[in-house]
Amino acid sequence: MSRLAAGVNIVTTDGLAGRAGFAATAICSVTDTPPTLLVCLNRNSSAFAAVNGNRTLCVNVLDDSHADLCRLFGGGTPLTQRFSSGAWGVGDGGCPRLDGALASFDCRITSMTSCGTHVVLLCEVNTVITHEGGSALIYFARGYHTLAACQTDTSSS
Repeated sequence: MSRLAAGVNIVTTDGLAGRAGFAATAICSVTDTPPTLLVCLNRNSSAFAAVNGNRTLCVNVLDDSHADLCRLFGGGTPLTQRFSSGAWGVGDGGCPRLDGALASFDCRITSMTSCGTHVVLLCEVNTVITHEGGSALIYFARGYHTLAACQTDTSSS
């Protein structure tokens, strides 16, 4: 699986079941009507109980300046310390939203399906906040890399 390059995200939740967050690469767009993301979460994750109980989350798409922050959310750091770095706001759904993320998707979980060690969450997007600039943070071969935005020349010759 380490040879499968993927964008890096911090997924957050907050509510009656508690505040939590985790780093994730297993996220993708499913449909635009209604706007829906697929998020995979290990059931043994320290964030699982909060995500399962709150049924809301925010997917924060990271740029290349967020690699150190991502390491805090990658496991091993207690949940209470993960939000000690970075600038955090609150999204429309009440979940922590990372200021400066390339995009933040506030979502409501509409479906959870077990698959091996993980649950596959289908999440309906309620609000999207975007931030221009920055380069996407990518995880490949057990390391972080960056992917700069491509410039398209729209002028005709």
